[in-house]
Amino acid sequence: MIGEVACEMIIPLLMATLIDQGVEKGDMGVISRTAGLMVLMALCGLTVGCLGSVFGSRAATGFAKNLRQDQYDNIQTFSFSNIDRFSTPSLVTRLTTDVMNIQNAFMMILRMVPRAFSSLIIAMCMAFVVSGTMALIYLGAVVVLGTILGILMNIAAKYFRQAFPEYDAMNESVEENVTAMRAVKAFAREGMQTRVFKATSKRIYDIFLKAELVLAAVDPIIQTTVWGCLLLISWVGSHLIVQDQLTTGDLTSLLMYCMNILMSLVMLSMTIVMITMSSASARRIAEVLEEKDDMPVAAHPVEQVRDGSIEFRHVDFAYPAVKLSENDPAAKRRIEATRQLIAKGPENVLTDINLTIPSGSVVGVIGGTGSSKTTLVNLIPRLYDVTGGSLTVGGVDVRDYDRTVLRDKVAVVLQNNVLFSGTILSNMRWGNPNATVDDCRRACAIACADEFIDRLPDGYESKVEQGGQNFSGGQKQRLCIARALLKDPKVLILDDSTSAVDTGTDAKIRHAFASQMSDVTKIIIAQRISSVQDADMIVVLDDGRISGVGTHDELMRSNEIYRSIVELQTQGGGDFDEEQFAQLSSEVTGAASDANDTNAVTGDTQDDVRNDVDDKEVR
Repeated sequence: MIGEVACEMIIPLLMATLIDQGVEKGDMGVISRTAGLMVLMALCGLTVGCLGSVFGSRAATGFAKNLRQDQYDNIQTFSFSNIDRFSTPSLVTRLTTDVMNIQNAFMMILRMVPRAFSSLIIAMCMAFVVSGTMALIYLGAVVVLGTILGILMNIAAKYFRQAFPEYDAMNESVEENVTAMRAVKAFAREGMQTRVFKATSKRIYDIFLKAELVLAAVDPIIQTTVWGCLLLISWVGSHLIVQDQLTTGDLTSLLMYCMNILMSLVMLSMTIVMITMSSASARRIAEVLEEKDDMPVAAHPVEQVRDGSIEFRHVDFAYPAVKLSENDPAAKRRIEATRQLIAKGPENVLTDINLTIPSGSVVGVIGGTGSSKTTLVNLIPRLYDVTGGSLTVGGVDVRDYDRTVLRDKVAVVLQNNVLFSGTILSNMRWGNPNATVDDCRRACAIACADEFIDRLPDGYESKVEQGGQNFSGGQKQRLCIARALLKDPKVLILDDSTSAVDTGTDAKIRHAFASQMSDVTKIIIAQRISSVQDADMIVVLDDGRISGVGTHDELMRSNEIYRSIVELQTQGGGDFDEEQFAQLSSEVTGAASDANDTNAVTGDTQDDVRNDVDDKEVR
């Protein structure tokens, strides 16, 4: 850039020589030589400028690539608690729009800022060399223009900082409506969702309109300054020429330096606009890069899970308070319903859990909304850390394992299953990248997924649309169970993962588990008593506490809540409603104190919010 500017700054001096020594004296030799040098300087400047653009573009795109990759790599290390601090749409915006803003600003910083600054300084110096009196006009114009531009950029920056969180809100609205399009159409809510999107888009429009109105004043101010400066220089210069204090060639070179100086200011103003816009993006990206995994890593992590035995010893758990960014209205709206409860600080959603599960046993977990069933099983693969007590798998505290090793041997199948775009086979290999087709067939046979896969024209090479939208709920659940089995786990957790499967298929899956996976510990969260009544152990959760533990027959004799659930399902037929469970629990346990009521509401609300994060945001 310096070479390009140097070539440009020499041209006005050559122009002055051409006029004073060539044109006015009629010396064609001087005219030819000077014109040739001017062409040479122009070509040199062009060559150096092109090389600078190429290298600048490569550097800017490479920087953006590394920045995007660094963000993505850091996100992959986040624990669930870390992810709670962001939303999925916000992370997507930071990885795309924000990085693009940084790339554009970086390109300008590399290319335009050095060029504009060097051009401004050199042109100013050359103007003083030609005429100190005339150069004072440049200096005054630069000071006035720089002050005005600085004020305008500061005002615009405030609006840009407000705009990007609104992009998060818009992306969140788009994501929710695209992924839930069937529900939107089923309830005929297209109009309502359009109005929601329009309102978000209008907020972005209003913010950018304010910013653009401020920036719209930049060009007229610069143009006025440029032409005013040119007129003043011409008027003063003509008087100096008449007084023989300045030559015509000197005036011409001064006018050219004036254009260089003011064009440098134009480039700097454009750069300031881009930097102003990207500064908000830079802060948002820095938040992601500075967020560190808050789960401590063991000094000497255990690299092998011995077996599937599990023991909870006086385990308490409370979700960490959600941190709200003061500049992120999208995040505020997302959890506004629970903000007051969470602001009180962490409260236990699991209290004094004591439970021993032998390796290879089948354990059923049953409970109502807010009883923290999902929270309980999320602690086993260490998606969250216990806040009190200890939890061991295979006789080792989960905090002492290498997390990858632990999660490789503890497979979790969620009720809201996730399938990825590709084929059935590629989805199966998420469980084991090295799995053969025969391995996949065996896993699908256990999960009873082979029944419908074999009927597909392309079998295991059948296409899977985004989110598995071309498969039914029961088919997706069976595919996800098969995928988990390919991990060859020591512990298999089914979080209501057969809720969309008919009772006959559910029975087949349980029979296959018993006959072919006897050494795997199986934990089944279910609403149907039929899904857990044959379990070696059934755990009844109520308000984050264990209400009862035992076999079906033992609980029928000793636990009123469990007995009432069984009677409700056998007499009423079908699954029980979790609100009915809560009513039964209230009838059995009696009226709770105001403090307990508060804890129950908090636990219920936090558990639901975190389950939503687990199922939707982490993936």
